[in-house]
Amino acid sequence: MNTLRSHCHCGNLELTLETALQPEVLPVRECQCSFCRSHRVRASSDPHGSVRIRVRAPEDLSRYRFGLRTADFLVCKRCGNYLGAAMTTPDGRAYATANVNLFEAVQRFTQPAVVVSYEGETEEQRRARRMASWTRVASFV
Repeated sequence: MNTLRSHCHCGNLELTLETALQPEVLPVRECQCSFCRSHRVRASSDPHGSVRIRVRAPEDLSRYRFGLRTADFLVCKRCGNYLGAAMTTPDGRAYATANVNLFEAVQRFTQPAVVVSYEGETEEQRRARRMASWTRVASFV
């Protein structure tokens, strides 16, 4: 099992991804929405892994929602870094995707990113895609 750690610049937001996959083979996506393009996001997730998210100062966490408003985009108010996004289903399960650019092992993500666009998805389609491809959240504190 690989443990991949990431954090925002000031250390307020932390994410740990547990995965059986090496960073070099994890899928990397470049979403074409205006938020991801403006933050130059490369995102990754492992539906067979688990994620832990820790927020040291909750008052400095911005949970930004846009579009269909189905996920919280986690941005640090102190340093402005985008850590990743998290979605909670109506039955309480949570899923997340991580911004690869904040991983301590970012240099190991050498694979080209797949350019994706989710324009035109319904809310139901978006939630289903995320539940199938994002990583289950083990804890969010």
